[in-house]
Amino acid sequence: MEPFLNVRALIIDMDGVLWHGDQAIPGLTTFFETLRKQKIRFILATNNAGMTPAQYVLKLAKMGVTVTEDEILTSGITTALYLSQHENPATTRVFVLGEAGASEPIKKCGFTLTGLYEVNTTATPNQGADIVVCGKDQTLTWDKLATATLNIRAGAKFIGTNADTTLPTEYGITHGNGAILAALQAATGVIPTIIGKPEPIIYQQAMALLGTDTSETIAIGDRLETDILGAVRTGIRSLMVLTGVSTQEDLKTSDYQPTWVMDDILAVTAALQSLPH
Repeated sequence: MEPFLNVRALIIDMDGVLWHGDQAIPGLTTFFETLRKQKIRFILATNNAGMTPAQYVLKLAKMGVTVTEDEILTSGITTALYLSQHENPATTRVFVLGEAGASEPIKKCGFTLTGLYEVNTTATPNQGADIVVCGKDQTLTWDKLATATLNIRAGAKFIGTNADTTLPTEYGITHGNGAILAALQAATGVIPTIIGKPEPIIYQQAMALLGTDTSETIAIGDRLETDILGAVRTGIRSLMVLTGVSTQEDLKTSDYQPTWVMDDILAVTAALQSLPH
């Protein structure tokens, strides 16, 4: 593997890298203490659109780590920024199948959010959504799926914050947002546009926030098909930890590879601590 050098900034995934559900991965506090001590800037960039930055700040605080909302970038925020660049928020209605992490950024950008069973019909031509956004939703219901399906079948654009089919939790690996997208695609015949990793946009937005370029930025993740492929497509180096979804066996059959593979954030911390000052 190439030398672990020229590390000015990190773009760090969270689920499977920093924790499993509400259980911190060993070495979490030391990892962040090392980043602060060595003045390595970072953005916590996650495909998980379920939570807001404020909720992530609180979650990390409970684990003994202090970060600011400015150091967090979710696929929900990335999706809202993407939509605001491509649509007029003042005249665009959006149905969000998701939690606050997906709906709040879209609302803050000025879009009108629609509710359950608000759909364009002959009798109500202007009630429905122009866009359906689907993000991870632990409050998923039949009514939400039905409203999303009806709007997409009526012509609404279909956007997925991310396409992760699975999610690592303290109980094991469970279904992710990609599983919900698959259900909607099966019901509508429409393929969603995906905003999160492995698309480069979230990494590009993170580097803009960090003020760094591709040569001095490293992405840390646990999943080959999102975190690592996204880094490859963005043109930045990547580090895969083995505490999440992808395994050493997966690397043997992958068409693309991370720059480095390490067991966990304890190993990453040791590598950071050995950097020349």
